[in-house]
Amino acid sequence: MAFAGRRDAPEPPDFGILKRLARDQLIYLLEQLPGKKDLFIEPDLMSPLDRIASVSILKQHEVDKLYKVDTRPAPSSSDQFCFLVRPRLRTMRHIADIVNADKMSGRSRKYKIIFSPQKFYACEMVLEEEGVFGDVTCDEWSFYLLPLDEDIISMELPEFFRDYFLEGDHRWINTIARALQLLNSLYGPFSRAYGIGRCAKMSYELWRDLEEESEGDGQGRTPEIGNVFLMDRDMDYVTALCSQVVYEGLVDDTFRIKCAPCPSAGSVDFGPDVTSSDKSIKVLLNAQDKVFSQIRNEHFSSVFGFLSQKSRNLQAQYDRRRGMDIKQMKNFVSQELKGLKQEHRLLSLHIGACESIMKKKTKQDFQEMIKAEHSLLEGFDIRESTSFIEEHIDRQVSPIESLRLMCLLSITENGLVPKDYRSLKTQYLQSYGPEHLLTFHNLKRMGLLTEQAAGETLTAVESRVSKLVTDRAAGKITDAFNSLAKKSNFRAISKKLGLIPRVDGEYDLKMPRDMAYVFSGAYIPLSCKIIEQVLERRGWQGLEEVVRLLNGNEFSVSDSAGEDNSAGDAQRVILAVFLGGCTFSEIAALRFLGKERGFKFIFLTTAITNSARMLEAMIEAKA
Repeated sequence: MAFAGRRDAPEPPDFGILKRLARDQLIYLLEQLPGKKDLFIEPDLMSPLDRIASVSILKQHEVDKLYKVDTRPAPSSSDQFCFLVRPRLRTMRHIADIVNADKMSGRSRKYKIIFSPQKFYACEMVLEEEGVFGDVTCDEWSFYLLPLDEDIISMELPEFFRDYFLEGDHRWINTIARALQLLNSLYGPFSRAYGIGRCAKMSYELWRDLEEESEGDGQGRTPEIGNVFLMDRDMDYVTALCSQVVYEGLVDDTFRIKCAPCPSAGSVDFGPDVTSSDKSIKVLLNAQDKVFSQIRNEHFSSVFGFLSQKSRNLQAQYDRRRGMDIKQMKNFVSQELKGLKQEHRLLSLHIGACESIMKKKTKQDFQEMIKAEHSLLEGFDIRESTSFIEEHIDRQVSPIESLRLMCLLSITENGLVPKDYRSLKTQYLQSYGPEHLLTFHNLKRMGLLTEQAAGETLTAVESRVSKLVTDRAAGKITDAFNSLAKKSNFRAISKKLGLIPRVDGEYDLKMPRDMAYVFSGAYIPLSCKIIEQVLERRGWQGLEEVVRLLNGNEFSVSDSAGEDNSAGDAQRVILAVFLGGCTFSEIAALRFLGKERGFKFIFLTTAITNSARMLEAMIEAKA
């Protein structure tokens, strides 16, 4: 896939079939419990469910009343309870309490638990311990994939990041493998698979095992997606920790784009400060919003100019009414006026959002923070940046922002010198409370906030050992060391891949020349650069040093049969899979790369993330 000249990117596949499959399976599961029933839904499944099956569809299939799982139901006359839940132990205990309460009162009902996306053995164990396993029937709703936009699919698993990268829990790998199998059967077969990271490798291997068991359902069909690239979030924490400056990323950081309580792309609540009224408005942000689709990937500095020009164009279209006769006016009202009013409403909301972002960022010394971040990324004025972080902590601006800056300093410098680590940790605990001690422990385990000395000692031991044993054994020993104390090699990787662009004069953010524009021209996202380089080389050849610095677990596999079947357009459609979350900055960067190189990137992520969500997953302090 050596890059040819620029071509128009192919159209993305139609992901509407994923919603239809999920809806049909849910209806089938509900019909397994014939007659009227009350449906209890896990709160973070409510909004995804709303995108799949409306309340009216549920009512058509004899769902009488809807409840949130965590609310105690009012006395109900229904003889059947159906629970649509995530496989969580606390939810199982809650359901067991409802069943046992009915038993105590002598009330006889049927109970059905539908797990989404899959059932875990531990859940059945809890039901057995609580004495209700024989009273309930269990089923699985294989709802792995929720299309959020024409090129974004989410697995809606925000807990995956903590479960896998902190707790070392592998239970979601089967879910990822099954999601890949589903996509491969509908839009494949994928002719080439690339990846890096332990989770990526395990997911790929399990997916291939599942394919062998099912004997390749999609073989012989013309594929719509030619390539897949899997990447673990821990390959690149730096990009996720940087402040976002593309419009969609800033909206997410400021207002929290969400899908119900579960963070993901979708809707955003714009408050009175945006709507210029006393009401909040829920807005769906996707390609259907004609204003948003034109500015979502733009650097924030370009957005105001675009919106003001759009406003003038809109006014000019309204002004056309003045010279119209009755027939022309009738056509205008019936054909154009509704669209213009809708566009006007969206334009007002996005202008209001921009003003609100500006006010909030001015209060937070945003420019100073960006300057400090750029210094950390480039490796200049580290002492000055450390002083800025200390001041940020002492002023108690935000516990999450302070942690973010400390983690960024640690990763870019391959750990903090012990004196700085102790000093910053002490100041943080004094400012935000000693309950954050566990948070520091978690960050250290993840390799997000570490002391330099331990990492350096480990590297020395590792290098001595590797001289004495074979490469394969050295790899295993390296993995063992990494699990004890992960270290960052950001500075060396940055130099090797040229992540800090060398620019003569000022970087042109309105006409960007590379992916660095998503961070004001200061830094090309590492994750996106890796994907670009691997696609360009059609593998990892020439990137051996980068792979070593990233601690390996890379793979590159081509399926000659799939490649023979691949249409030319399919080879230019790439499924980028982010395990542990993907940011809007990375999405914007790869969309830019796709336009430049004639590719279409489709994004599959366990959940949309940003620095705040990532660090909140690490915080142990309970309110």
